Amino acid sequence: MRAWMQDRTTSLGLLALRVGIGGYLATHGWGKLQMLLDGQAELLGDPIGIGNLPSLVLVMLAELACSILVVVGLGTRLAAIPPVIAMAVAAFVAHAHDPWSSETAAKAFFAGTSKVWFSKEPALTYLIPFLALAFTGAGRYSLDAFIGGRTREHPDRVGLPTGRSK
Repeated sequence: MRAWMQDRTTSLGLLALRVGIGGYLATHGWGKLQMLLDGQAELLGDPIGIGNLPSLVLVMLAELACSILVVVGLGTRLAAIPPVIAMAVAAFVAHAHDPWSSETAAKAFFAGTSKVWFSKEPALTYLIPFLALAFTGAGRYSLDAFIGGRTREHPDRVGLPTGRSK
């Protein structure tokens, strides 16, 4: 496959990943915003010992604001980091004693050995793609690439150096 075609298909894959995973996590962030507006910070808890309200604000910003930035591809590498941190805290602190998989959690719940159906799996399902985006960036179909500019010699090549100095 030619390099330019591979770049385009990779960028389409990154676009699908950004819009899909970012959109889904933003819906969780919207719920956190509603909790914040309703004064229900105590429902989230205080997993890292900074207080209920600061914890809720930080996770809401990570899940809503940063997810929206990732969806549109603006500051993608940096914007992907807060969701990674939030999901790591969710998986390894808030759900530290919960099982790894939802299947195991469901079995324990239905067997009556657990009062809740919580697991690390949902948090890890968000953590992994956001971590990948932190490493890869947004791709050519993003505001990052648009702001980076198109070269005059190759307008289909976004943000790539031309080798000419001005």
